Amino acid sequence: MTEASLTRTEQKERTRRAILDASLALSAESTLAALSLRAVAKEVGVVPTAFYRHFGSVDEVGLALVDESFASLRALLRELRTGAPGYADLIDSSIQVLVEHVTTHRELFRFLVRERVAGPPRVRAAIGHEIALTTRELATDLARLPGTEGFATDDLRLLADLIVSFVGTTAERLVSEPEAAKRIAAGARVQLRMLMVGAVNWRSR
Repeated sequence: MTEASLTRTEQKERTRRAILDASLALSAESTLAALSLRAVAKEVGVVPTAFYRHFGSVDEVGLALVDESFASLRALLRELRTGAPGYADLIDSSIQVLVEHVTTHRELFRFLVRERVAGPPRVRAAIGHEIALTTRELATDLARLPGTEGFATDDLRLLADLIVSFVGTTAERLVSEPEAAKRIAAGARVQLRMLMVGAVNWRSR
């Protein structure tokens, strides 16, 4: 690869990143569905045709943001579960990762909370798909933990769905109440431990 082509590649990536960041910032004022392609291009400082070199539509920008939001968080949580520590350590570590991730990527999570309800259909569907995928991965990992030997497959999925829903609610609270992050995290740890105490004593029929 020549120096010139490398420079073009880097410039293309910078422009793509700028489009994502501008779309995230502008959509925070309303919703992604109300976002104008021209407004994004103006914010980035490029002509509208330059937008299409990176994304086919504003919806595609939303899909990229959804993928970006979930990819790193799922990878971090998956890595934690692979270590298979005790339940208490697993819960504490998971909540800590969630708090740090939401704090670091607050606007992305604000985007998810908003667009899950008000976003374009393709973006809402993508968020739903990512949540379902996260739930399936968690159900698979739960089956490896001690105390779940008596769980039927459907019950493992229900437990995973319950945990993911709870984590989602906790993330929403962290986004809307950043000043209360410590209190929210402390309460979430206790609630998850209570949930797991009941879960490990469950026996499927």
